[in-house]
Amino acid sequence: MSTLSPSAPSPKVKRRPSTRKRAPSHLPQVQTQETHDTALHAIRNVLKGRTSYDAFPVSFRLIVLDTKLNVKKALQCLLLNGVVSAPLWNSEKSKFAGMLTVLDIIHLIQYYYDTANYEAAAADVETFRLESLREIEKSLGVATPPMLREHPSSTLYEASKVLIQTHARRLPLVDYDTETGQELVVSVLTQYRLLKFIAINCTREIQQLHLSLRKLKIGTYVSSTPPPQSPENHNPYWPIATATLNTPVFEVVHMFSERAISAVPIIDEDGVVVNLYETVDVITLVRLGAYQSLDLTISEALNQRSPDFPGVVICTAGDSLGTLLQLIKKRRVHRLVVVEGEKGRLLGIITLSDVLRYVIGEVGIGGAVESIEKLPLDNPPSPDVSS
Repeated sequence: MSTLSPSAPSPKVKRRPSTRKRAPSHLPQVQTQETHDTALHAIRNVLKGRTSYDAFPVSFRLIVLDTKLNVKKALQCLLLNGVVSAPLWNSEKSKFAGMLTVLDIIHLIQYYYDTANYEAAAADVETFRLESLREIEKSLGVATPPMLREHPSSTLYEASKVLIQTHARRLPLVDYDTETGQELVVSVLTQYRLLKFIAINCTREIQQLHLSLRKLKIGTYVSSTPPPQSPENHNPYWPIATATLNTPVFEVVHMFSERAISAVPIIDEDGVVVNLYETVDVITLVRLGAYQSLDLTISEALNQRSPDFPGVVICTAGDSLGTLLQLIKKRRVHRLVVVEGEKGRLLGIITLSDVLRYVIGEVGIGGAVESIEKLPLDNPPSPDVSS
């Protein structure tokens, strides 16, 4: 019979090493101003190390319009190809000649409605050539857009700075033929394409951009104080341009032209956002020859809107910058209307320009400001950037 002897040493048991890996912690990482700032700097470093070529989609088509084309044919070309802008080409000089945008057409409509009647406007738009658009802008007294360009091999960071400094929404990429020395339009880099590139290639970083849009001062918000020297019936949503369903379309066209904006929130008597009227909606009417439709109300005009309209994208001031960039990754977004309350009362509007301006660094980061050098727009153009 065996007994346990306390005096005898017990044999040591050797443990086999565990092959199981320790599970990662599921506790959320502590998010601070420092982690937010670090993520922004990392995104900028990515843009400084990548060229505009890297932002090209796998497959794309480029529409280039001759400046000798008349406006009606140019509009048909844009809308049939599902684009709202295109580079211009001077075939006589074999040279890049700027960009045609929706705002150019808005200026043209504004000009003819100020100086002529419906019949004259309709007749002239049929024959008006693209090469004369700059004269219209001078007549209206609006700023002539700078002749921007960038080389495709320039960094995305440099391209972003050009977009910010000039308030442009798109940047033509122009190369040179090594044999002939002539210019060659390669593509157009848009704000949306830039921000989508960030959203796709900086997934880890945008998860750290947790601070709210309002705290970061991204966007334009309704001011609590009226503008100086404002009349008694001033816009209560200043500085945001607004309209109602009963506003004539042409009044909104005037807002587009005068303020160089591309969309106006449509609100009811309580300030609740019910829709959004865009420059593209006006262009559709003009292409159809419905010049007199500009006297319709917004409500009537919206009935003629294309069924492909994606709808109004809204957010709250408490949403984060990271959430916004994730949305841009999933769907095409050009602006967001900021609302408050259960009913969705208008609080502000955020454009892609606002987002890009913050991400690139025109605003302060954690108390420090990263300033952007001003381009010498008044000086002769450099080989890569022309004014």
